[in-house]
Amino acid sequence: MNIKYSVLLLSILTAGLTGCGGSDHGSENTAQPPVTEEVTPNTIELQKIGAYESGIFGASAAEIPAYDPKSKRLFVVNAQAGVVDVLDFQQPEQPKYIRSLDAKTYLANSEVNSVAVNNGIVALAVQAEDKTQHGIVAFFKASDLSYISQVSVGALPDMLTFTPDGKKVLAANEGEPNEGYAIDPEGSVSIIDISDIAKPSAKIVNFKAWDSRKTELENLGVRIFGPDTGQYADVYAQGIQTAAVSKDLEPEYIAVSADGKTAWVSLQENNAIAVLDIAKAEFSDIFPMGYKDHSLPENALDAGDRDCVTGLNSLGQAVEQCDKDAGMINIKAWPGLYGMYMPDAIAHYQADGKSYLVTANEGDAREWLKDEKAYFEGADLNAGYAEEIRVKHLFKKAGFDLKGDYAAHLRQIFPGVKGAKLDSTVFGACKTAEASEICADNLIKDSQIGRLTISWTQGFKKDAQGRPILDADGKLTYDKLYAYGGRSFSIVDPVAKRIVWDSGSEFERKIAELFPQQFNSNHESFKFDDRSDNKGPEPEGLAIGAIGKKTYAFIGLERASGIMVYDISNPAQAQFVQYFNHRDITQTEITKQGDLGPEGLIFIAAQDSPNGKPLLAVGNEVSGTTAVYQIAVK
Repeated sequence: MNIKYSVLLLSILTAGLTGCGGSDHGSENTAQPPVTEEVTPNTIELQKIGAYESGIFGASAAEIPAYDPKSKRLFVVNAQAGVVDVLDFQQPEQPKYIRSLDAKTYLANSEVNSVAVNNGIVALAVQAEDKTQHGIVAFFKASDLSYISQVSVGALPDMLTFTPDGKKVLAANEGEPNEGYAIDPEGSVSIIDISDIAKPSAKIVNFKAWDSRKTELENLGVRIFGPDTGQYADVYAQGIQTAAVSKDLEPEYIAVSADGKTAWVSLQENNAIAVLDIAKAEFSDIFPMGYKDHSLPENALDAGDRDCVTGLNSLGQAVEQCDKDAGMINIKAWPGLYGMYMPDAIAHYQADGKSYLVTANEGDAREWLKDEKAYFEGADLNAGYAEEIRVKHLFKKAGFDLKGDYAAHLRQIFPGVKGAKLDSTVFGACKTAEASEICADNLIKDSQIGRLTISWTQGFKKDAQGRPILDADGKLTYDKLYAYGGRSFSIVDPVAKRIVWDSGSEFERKIAELFPQQFNSNHESFKFDDRSDNKGPEPEGLAIGAIGKKTYAFIGLERASGIMVYDISNPAQAQFVQYFNHRDITQTEITKQGDLGPEGLIFIAAQDSPNGKPLLAVGNEVSGTTAVYQIAVK
């Protein structure tokens, strides 16, 4: 297979976080280890060789890393302090803190969300104190860390990347609503021209041109479901009105084509990808990721954290009985259940001259509450918004009258709604009294998928006008259930607008095989099978790297706190290579269990590496550590 993609360009496009620059502290005189032409490996293996420990646990003190090969420095977002920590990376086994870059001088009380480096320029995505207001991108010199300039961008810049020629920076302005959902700013992408870095200029590209095509997008499968802010009083008779496209779409992550003409933007909550024409500064297309059919064996999942009847206990030991509140490794297919891929990180690479996207299918629910009690118990539509609910709560026989479980918007979705039920023609009518039978009445039990979190916003039957159909008892009838995330990574053909390969259930199966005691555990506390009812291992960040003529994907599992490695040289037949997990659960103190919560990953090519070997740097938001892995070529 002919993979035409340079190593340096790969690291720029996939993570937006590499580059070159000057240096001080004597690094300019440091000899670069010789790098011979890379051979194409049969396989590779991650080997941890070092780490920088911030000493701050559970506060996002290490999130997004970037690397400058000339100064041999790492730049790591420290969200806890709202800065970027600069690390001396001349010896990757022992990264050392130099100082931090702080943008608060340039935007008061601000926070840094992301960092990118290219051609000696360090770019920081900076969020305003009020996240619904415009943020900035601030520029610094990699060589001496001095401030250069800044430019205003959209609301909540959450990720940024350079174009391959280094002349532009793209910032994903997520535009999240405020806590009460009274203000919902537009999502957008800023195209920043840095041809004169002292005076950068930005074009904010929004989605207003798509407002008139809302029905078209919804029919395609793009999720547009947030409430229309401030419009509640007059809509009870018609159901809750959803927001305009330009406000509801929330850019999360950006990948750029090799020629720098096109960018693809993940719209996580919307389960879609937007296509940006960079030269025209307009979105040329928006296409849905689709839904993962969990009724298929290849897409099986563990959907419960209290589903233990027989199986494995928390020690990975076979048992015949277990506590009613215990979980087990129980990977199986479920009728009528679908996964919303909802990608977070997105990357681009080429194979045989064609472009492909790689997506980490994390999933993310909207919940913005200024008064939780008023929203859930008082049904106050102005107290916020929440779309997530457990299966067993949605389908209680008593309906929606019970307090505490039902979103105000769910109660008001249509006059006369009393509750919800599962369509027995899809989920099966119970034929026996056996609790193990998979059927509509039994699915809501904890031992099946009763505790699984899903979105109440879709899956119920509607009429031709899109209004909910109520049965004779005043209940909604759901014939599909939609869970968050794909628990996988996908390879997407952006021209055909379809997934050409997905890892299916392999993440959970490999963890069950290799680290059964850690199966679907959480990153901030350890409990076996704790996350099965949510998003499982939760893939979030990714990086791509070319070694010889092969291309590899490295996917960080946020909750499982491990890294999956795949050979993606053949996009239609990606191959599992390794699952690396550094967590030591024999340590009873959580702060001593190792690297927890991988957030951002970058691949460092051998030609740019301080030791002449390909490396992977990972920011771990929970443990506050920046881990360094050497990639052994075999």
